[in-house]
Amino acid sequence: MQPSDMSAVDLVTAVRQGDLTALRATEVFLERIERLDGQINAFLAVDREGALRTAAAIDAKRKAGKPLGPLAGLPVAVKDALCTSDLPTTCASKMLAGFRPPYDAEVVARLRAADAVIVGKTNMDEFAMGGSNENSAFGPVHNPWDLTRAPGGSSGGSAACVAADMAPVAIGSDTGGSIRQPAGLCGITGLKPTYGRVSRRGLVAFASSLDQIGPMARSAADCALLLETIAGHDPGDATSLDLPVPAYGTDLERPLEGVRIGRVPAHFGAGLDPEVAHAVEEAFAAFRAAGATIIDIDMPHADAGVATYYLVAPCEASSNLARYDGAHYGHRAEPGGHRAEPGGAPASGGGFESALVEMYCRSRAEGFGPEVKRRIMLGTYALSAGYYDAYYAKALKVRRLIRQDYLDAFEKVDLIGGPVSATAAFKLGEKSGDPLAMYLVDLYTVCTNLAGVGGISFPCGFTKGGLPIGFQLQAPALAEPLLLRATDRYQHLTDWHRRRPAIAARPR
Repeated sequence: MQPSDMSAVDLVTAVRQGDLTALRATEVFLERIERLDGQINAFLAVDREGALRTAAAIDAKRKAGKPLGPLAGLPVAVKDALCTSDLPTTCASKMLAGFRPPYDAEVVARLRAADAVIVGKTNMDEFAMGGSNENSAFGPVHNPWDLTRAPGGSSGGSAACVAADMAPVAIGSDTGGSIRQPAGLCGITGLKPTYGRVSRRGLVAFASSLDQIGPMARSAADCALLLETIAGHDPGDATSLDLPVPAYGTDLERPLEGVRIGRVPAHFGAGLDPEVAHAVEEAFAAFRAAGATIIDIDMPHADAGVATYYLVAPCEASSNLARYDGAHYGHRAEPGGHRAEPGGAPASGGGFESALVEMYCRSRAEGFGPEVKRRIMLGTYALSAGYYDAYYAKALKVRRLIRQDYLDAFEKVDLIGGPVSATAAFKLGEKSGDPLAMYLVDLYTVCTNLAGVGGISFPCGFTKGGLPIGFQLQAPALAEPLLLRATDRYQHLTDWHRRRPAIAARPR
């Protein structure tokens, strides 16, 4: 069996037992990246030499009888929003083109300590702002199931590289669905953990009260393997939860008898594609057959989720992205429109102060793409004098109501199920001219982030056109073991997650 056909759990076991070398596993995935990524554009940087060097060192440790980390030999792709000291971190933006951080994000450091092999950095919507991965300054990612369609966003590169078997697992980040929605559109499994379960230190911030890092893989078992390494307290992150990390992979086979899954009838209203609705209902039936109880519940404020999210997130983005002014690092433009490297003095004329302001304005105008600018302006407007109470303060009150909906629901059920997105993957360019239509792709995912709870997405069927359909489960805070167990039980009853796009099955 080729390493690209193996699960992450089996791959790590094979390396540990000496049945497969880390070097061989890494070479196979690097070869697939080289052969396939020209069509998909999932990677912004590939560290071939560094990955092979790391893999060889892991093999040497095993031969010497030294202890190996829990992810020994496992190739991992990392979203380009996480800092890496040995690779550029661009957030798919001209603003950070070529930027190399002086340190690793905490999650990256944990991966390295666990003997994972980081093969490269994945493409994304610029600064994680988007639902299609068309907002990247370095070109869109193409969905491996249909290269004319979007992979979802903002972690589209991470989802696409796993779907095409260019990496067995990947790291994404989720602010309003950016792990779960691309996982659903690309036919893989993606977990958004409870806020604070995984350190955000070294994640370039979009909306700090919503951002969360999580695993993307073929299966729940593979996500559990990755989550055990990246979860846990980090003293360097004030929002990190100081709680023990469960052994997520040891409880997966427990049956679902007694587990109550909520179904929200309002999720099946106008706008939901009939093929998606049918697949989601079939998934509920499969859970029922596995012993779970399905209970209809109400989430009264869910219809306010998108409006609330698109006030809270842009307001936080407006603040977070204020640091990109051309004066400290990243893209800098001279007042005349010519690029100057950091440290260069602004052009003279009109006084130093006016030249400095012009440099700030030009640097941001040239460095940020249209969607980032749109969200910065929206957030700045909502935070401005005379509008703060009408918009941002009111959005925070509605956010509290949404969180209360979840608290009330979880007194009646253990999990909440439903669609990930209203349709399967849409055509590239189909929604890019209509920001509102694009924002509505987050309809079923944003409330998870607003409430700070956990959610997971996994395939539950395919359209007649052969596109994956995703199912979402949400759980109370820190209930990732139940999310993973329910998903694993479903994946033992179905084979949707084992299917591969034609591009991944082409001759090696």
